Amino acid sequence: MAAMEQVEPQSLKKLSFKSLKRALDLFAPTRGHFPLPDPESEITILFYHQYLIFMHILLLKMHKEYGSVKNASGQPGDGHAEHGTQDPATSSQLALPVCTLPSFLLLHQIFTCRNSLDYSCFCRFPSTSALMERLPSKWPRPIWHPPWRNYRVISGHLGWVRSIAFDPSNSWFCTGSADRTIKIWDVASGKLKLTLTGHIEQVRGLAVSQRHTYMFSAGDDKLVKCWDLEQNKVIRHYHGHLSGVYCLALHPTIDLLLTGGRDSVCRVWDIRSKAMAFALSGHDNTVCSIFTRPTNPQVVTGSHDTTIKFWDLVAGKTMATLTHHKKSVRAMAMHPNEQCFASASADNIKKFNLPKGEFMHNMLSQQKTIINAMAVNEDGVMATAGDNGSLWFWDWKSGHNFQQAQTIVQPGSLDSEASIYALSYDISGSRLVTCEADKTIKMWKEDETATPETHPLNFKPPKDLRRF
Repeated sequence: MAAMEQVEPQSLKKLSFKSLKRALDLFAPTRGHFPLPDPESEITILFYHQYLIFMHILLLKMHKEYGSVKNASGQPGDGHAEHGTQDPATSSQLALPVCTLPSFLLLHQIFTCRNSLDYSCFCRFPSTSALMERLPSKWPRPIWHPPWRNYRVISGHLGWVRSIAFDPSNSWFCTGSADRTIKIWDVASGKLKLTLTGHIEQVRGLAVSQRHTYMFSAGDDKLVKCWDLEQNKVIRHYHGHLSGVYCLALHPTIDLLLTGGRDSVCRVWDIRSKAMAFALSGHDNTVCSIFTRPTNPQVVTGSHDTTIKFWDLVAGKTMATLTHHKKSVRAMAMHPNEQCFASASADNIKKFNLPKGEFMHNMLSQQKTIINAMAVNEDGVMATAGDNGSLWFWDWKSGHNFQQAQTIVQPGSLDSEASIYALSYDISGSRLVTCEADKTIKMWKEDETATPETHPLNFKPPKDLRRF
């Protein structure tokens, strides 16, 4: 039988201390807690973690860009490998960056720097942001458009030129002025064809019908007139506005005329019977801009009360109210092909979706003036006219402002008369006509000699976007 192992005798003092230690461990307030951190250990662990992250990102980037790293010695029978050289054109060997030191050297740097708390020795190691892949901006890049230039100045009005409308055949256009006349001009030559008189105040709105030989005009004299262009005279009046009429539009598919003015009401007229079909009331201030669509919302109005309203023509009620602007919405323009529109006020130019009216985005620059008029053509070039004579051209899709033109007043006019009150593209969208405070009409077209090399696109995607 094997001899029993002897148990080491322990003194009563030692057993007491052991029991005290166990009781202290059991009932101590710090039981189950981590020990207090050591500052030097924390610095070491921090830099070691940074080093591991650095190496991990570097390996991921190498794997993504270069694939698998092949053996530098080459395959057997390779002539380049026998001579110890390799053709750089056919080499798939990875050229590692110089900054990737071995781990022991980097750790040596860590331990030599931690005592003096001097971390300048890490300045030569690149940051992880230099190795991370830059994600491309999701913002759409603008299409290059040639700049626009003024090629004709037309004089003839004796007052501010306040409104413009084009004939559907694109052979002539008409302008209304503060001299109470409506003049009809030839598009190709710019010569005056006809002058119509009948208003007793300035003519604020014009529209030419695509379905009939009619032209409609409205002015500060509260009058809305229908002109027969075959007889060149007024055949109907539409009575009902209580103050000046600032804007008007024709429905594209129904014989309806819509007018808005200082009485804060958008009135819907039957063209043939002269009867008012609806009085769309809901705005708190002047209705100064309006456009129509063949489908709901068939009427969209902008007002000095800073709101945009969508109207249901069947019920004669508001469908939706957009309150994104902070200033008067003096101008709106609907894209000829896309289901969206833009609205302009002194604070910003905003794009909205149709038919729901969801806010899309702001234009990427601010014109910082009162915008009186805007228009967009099928090529996606939007023009906005300011009260200070600025004429800005925008790319519709991206909201990039690619040209900032400034109108020049005609000789004899004051510099303060450099203001654009109305503008419109012709039916083809290749010519732009502006109506100005110096009593002139200016015609603009694209510069045929411009190329992307002579006028490069200076575009930077936005970093922070206002979502309201």
